[in-house]
Amino acid sequence: MTDFAGLVAAVTGGASGIGAACADLLADRGARVAVLDREPGTPQRHLPVFADVTAPLEDAMDRVALALGGLDILVNCAGVSAVGTVEQAGDDEWHRCLDVNVVGVARASRAALPHLRRSGSGVIVNISSIAAGAGLVNRAVYAATKGAVHALTLAMAADLVADGVRVCAVAPGTVDTPWVARLLANAADPVEEKRRLAARQPTGRLVTAAEVAEAVAYLASPRSGATTGTSLAVDGGMSGLRLVR
Repeated sequence: MTDFAGLVAAVTGGASGIGAACADLLADRGARVAVLDREPGTPQRHLPVFADVTAPLEDAMDRVALALGGLDILVNCAGVSAVGTVEQAGDDEWHRCLDVNVVGVARASRAALPHLRRSGSGVIVNISSIAAGAGLVNRAVYAATKGAVHALTLAMAADLVADGVRVCAVAPGTVDTPWVARLLANAADPVEEKRRLAARQPTGRLVTAAEVAEAVAYLASPRSGATTGTSLAVDGGMSGLRLVR
């Protein structure tokens, strides 16, 4: 498929995990892609751009547009996780996660919008989480930030629809990423912890980064021009299925 031919995409947090899978798939389907990350590396296929979503991003987005000839797609993938209950989380953790996961989405979107409005195919896809609505144990801070991303997606979609810019979200379940690998490495019993995480999905396995990227590409594609204000779950059935007889 070449539905992204002639389009330019910027992916925050694009150097690893879900972000890297999104960058690669969009490029496979014809897009010119910029990877925005605190450690963008030197990818051969993509434009590496240093960017920290806790700081202004106007210069980074302008650099993308100048180098690649515009900006049509923003994937807001940069994020951090947190484990624990509301009693266990201190103010510093709340501020850190909100700053990256919520305000970071706003910063990147604000910086990209002057370019997206000129695109004719402008779209923002935010990476939310099934934790936004599922009520997972020991995920108070993380779930709160992803719930905010869901609400922000809907509000942005309403604000920008008249400008021809679509805004959607993807809500993954537990994804097999480097962050999850680090979580497992620190567990008392990594094998049992991975089994437990996999068992949360009715499919009985972790979601892959490639599967999340496919959902992002579906929403970002010009072929989905009638889709906005939508959150697409990629969670192995976790949000909707109850396998109890």
